Amino acid sequence: MDYSVSKDALKDKIILITGAGAGIGKQAALSYAEHGATVILLGRTVKKLEQTYDEIEAAGYVQPAIIPLDMKGASKQNYIDMAETIEQQFGRLDGVLHNASLLGVISPFDQIGEDTFDDVMQVNVKAQFLMTQALLPILHKSDDARIVYTSSSVGHKGRAFWGSYSISKFATEGMMQILADELTDTAIKVNAINPGATRTGMRATAYPAEDSHLLKTPLDIMPLYLYLMAPEGKAVNGECIDAQPK
Repeated sequence: MDYSVSKDALKDKIILITGAGAGIGKQAALSYAEHGATVILLGRTVKKLEQTYDEIEAAGYVQPAIIPLDMKGASKQNYIDMAETIEQQFGRLDGVLHNASLLGVISPFDQIGEDTFDDVMQVNVKAQFLMTQALLPILHKSDDARIVYTSSSVGHKGRAFWGSYSISKFATEGMMQILADELTDTAIKVNAINPGATRTGMRATAYPAEDSHLLKTPLDIMPLYLYLMAPEGKAVNGECIDAQPK
């Protein structure tokens, strides 16, 4: 599949990226900005968000915005307030990349702690549900809006010891499919990406013995991330696409 987009494919687009301080989220923010978008950087750690912000500014792209938010502790009202702030500042929202996720613990099913399970479901499912609900009114103000979730190969097929994370990604794909179906006749397209094995901090935590230099970098998988946000990807809706097909 050819995922090429034009150089200014995201010109004048307002795109929110969660987990924008590191890894795939940071690269997506840089790549979206490079293609003309005004990016809103959301994450837990202000210092990391500021580093992403500084790199975007240094490259001469459109000035980004920062929203510090801990998705583990944020309430429904926090997301409503956030949506109102975005509307006041920009008038609408053209895209959301739900990238932030918690891995939890790799362990046998019968040893998953309730706190771990709750934290993973809170960040990977409930926070994304509440955030999407709050953002839908301003996404509807866009002529061509996108919601992109992040799944995993363990969100297509369960795998031993991946417990909470795998369950959360099955839920993510279900949420994406429901929303895509509901929004079929609107200007909002909803999809998910399975990034595959990528050189990130989360991957290193899951596979500490792996040689990370053999993995694709976040930049390597960006064509799909750009395509699903750009006019070129407008026909795609309700799909979970592997960024690294076998």
